[in-house]
Amino acid sequence: MVKILAFAGSGRKDSVNKKVVAIAAKGAQEAGAEVTIINLEDFVMPIFNEDLEAEQGMPVAAQAFKELLINHDGFLISSPEYNSSYSGLFKNAIDWASRRTGDEAPMAAYRGKVAAIMAASPGGLGGMRVLVVLRMLMENLGTMVLPNQKAVSGAFAMFDGDGNISDEKTEKALKALGKELVDTLTKLKG
Repeated sequence: MVKILAFAGSGRKDSVNKKVVAIAAKGAQEAGAEVTIINLEDFVMPIFNEDLEAEQGMPVAAQAFKELLINHDGFLISSPEYNSSYSGLFKNAIDWASRRTGDEAPMAAYRGKVAAIMAASPGGLGGMRVLVVLRMLMENLGTMVLPNQKAVSGAFAMFDGDGNISDEKTEKALKALGKELVDTLTKLKG
């Protein structure tokens, strides 16, 4: 069975990116995948610093996040757009998980993985600009990023207080992205 890790690059409690990635995760589950949804803010870790790493080693939370990445075949990632890029929370977690520990292969958390990316924003572009740099980052780490992606504009108005989406077209596109990730991983696993 295909195993997918789903998370948003936002620490906000009521983040639309968390809501968006949850819908894509539902599409992946409906396609037969085992999906684990996490919140990055549950993995409290210091800002990455090689001196800190040399003195104290890998923080427990960073190692736990890294192990989740290693133990899943692919990722569903939704990112807010902060000044045309991803959040510091996201980048810090990605940086810690890129560090080699023990005798593991370099970039074990990323190499050979497949990701589907998306973004949500209250604005008209829906976080489209972050998808360019997010794709570049993940691919440089060795993760194949699916060509299809989704930018959800006007996202604040799309969800009710319980996280339900009112736009059927967007819901369908997000679920299709989750399904596409499962289909791709299934083919690759042979």
